[in-house]
Amino acid sequence: MPPKFDPNSIIEVYVRATGGEVGAASSLAPKIGPLGLSPKKIGEDIAKETAKEWKGLRVTVKLTVQNRQAKVSVIPSAAALVIKALKEPVRDRKKEKNIVHSGSLSLEDVYEIARIMRDRSCAAAFAGTVKEILGTCVSVGCKVDGQEPRDVQQQIDDGEIDVPSA
Repeated sequence: MPPKFDPNSIIEVYVRATGGEVGAASSLAPKIGPLGLSPKKIGEDIAKETAKEWKGLRVTVKLTVQNRQAKVSVIPSAAALVIKALKEPVRDRKKEKNIVHSGSLSLEDVYEIARIMRDRSCAAAFAGTVKEILGTCVSVGCKVDGQEPRDVQQQIDDGEIDVPSA
């Protein structure tokens, strides 16, 4: 038999969820069922926490469980931050498929996203983190200051654009 579960220990569980929607309890059950929590209640807590800012976006949610109480916190991905910064209207993901994000971000928006993602970045310098976010802009399909993100990356490499230190 596995060792007895200590209720005072702090356990962190990471789950991908769509903002503002109650996920299927069947997908939550294997992760939080052994901790003595109700998957249906946790799904509702996640939906309530993500409904305000992250409605319709796929985000990672961190559940901190202690004494059979779960605290929900959102850990946004770079793509979720970029899509949120585009300020597009909320879409119904069940009806609208293969959406094209054709908007344009300012370079300041990219710097702001890079500051949020800095602690999770693999880059040594802040300029590298900015280039990581520009790569995310390429995959999302948006532009930066009206030009392609790859061109902005090249300008940073060439020294034409001076990236702040943080």
